[in-house]
Amino acid sequence: MSDKNYLAWPFLEPRHAALEQALDAWAAQHIAGAHAEDVDAACRDLVRQLGEGGWLRHAIGGTAHGGVSDSIDTRAICLIRETLARHNGLADFAFAMQGLGSGAISLFGSEANRADYLPRVARGEAIAAFALSEPQAGSDVAAMQCAATLDGDHYVLNGEKTWISNGGIADFYVVFARTGEQPGARGISAFIVDADTPGLTIAERINVIAPHPLARLQFTDCRVPAGKRLGEAGQGFKVAMATLDVFRTSVAAAALGFARRALDEALQRATQRQMFGQMLADFQLTQAKLAEMATGIDTSALLTYRAAWQRDQGQKVTKEAAMAKLHATETAQQVIDAALQMFGGLGVVSGQTVETLYREIRALRIYEGATEVQQLIIARELLKEA
Repeated sequence: MSDKNYLAWPFLEPRHAALEQALDAWAAQHIAGAHAEDVDAACRDLVRQLGEGGWLRHAIGGTAHGGVSDSIDTRAICLIRETLARHNGLADFAFAMQGLGSGAISLFGSEANRADYLPRVARGEAIAAFALSEPQAGSDVAAMQCAATLDGDHYVLNGEKTWISNGGIADFYVVFARTGEQPGARGISAFIVDADTPGLTIAERINVIAPHPLARLQFTDCRVPAGKRLGEAGQGFKVAMATLDVFRTSVAAAALGFARRALDEALQRATQRQMFGQMLADFQLTQAKLAEMATGIDTSALLTYRAAWQRDQGQKVTKEAAMAKLHATETAQQVIDAALQMFGGLGVVSGQTVETLYREIRALRIYEGATEVQQLIIARELLKEA
């Protein structure tokens, strides 16, 4: 396994190193290896295990509702995602979606809503989902079409959402819909919608290259109590961005975990595979590639934990989180590709670790803001500063 010198970096505290070490040992015992063919069942089981292990307590904010602390520790979230990703990509997904799906409740929920949902999320008894994207509104949130109309003490939702992780297995969804207080992004509100609410249907299950629960949701005259609105009316964009701000850096951390596992696999392969009378590791081409992989991983780690540390200090991290996500995801793709190449034909055999990593990493360059969107964000922030 790769060395863990990064745990002693000044961005992290001794408690973070202890957290990583405890989770690493737990993951090796409980979730190592490939998951079952029934992805829905595997995901439910992983949420349950993560809850029973106490790890989901880090995904919510509020000690009164089962959280480790009153605010979410970004560095802890990053270390957990990195460690889980190294062991099992679906476990990382399960943990991340519990945090992202309930994050708006931690940040903006009423006391009643926090008390109702967060303890169940932390125990792994309720599966959460975050429903923002639409067919014509992914990165461009202002193009949202799903609408919510106030009718007495309820909102009536009509429209659809797509690319919704945990779609089809979630117990509740945090849904963003246009309420029309102002044009564009300023006229959106956020709501908690229980999965069994009449008018909410799973219109389509979506299969992707790294299998996980994903669906398109349809809302048809779906009535949601006004008390389940998160934040003020028309503040949904603020709710969404604040939630994503907490977890965007952790996407970089997950990519980092995938990349570290790929480097471990590459090192093992290079030191055991004989070719032309010597080890693969003896070739200068192999050594150069390993050096590039390790350097890229350390660079990603520095950017990731800098952004996480800054956010935990209460600093704005718009640019830094974008840099971390962009670099870590793009670098992880290159590292995993290089590792797969070292395995030759074996690398593309279904079920091989490097083949699984190759499929796992691809989506991270798209979700929670594609690489090109991160470039725009970084440039925009630089121009502001100038």
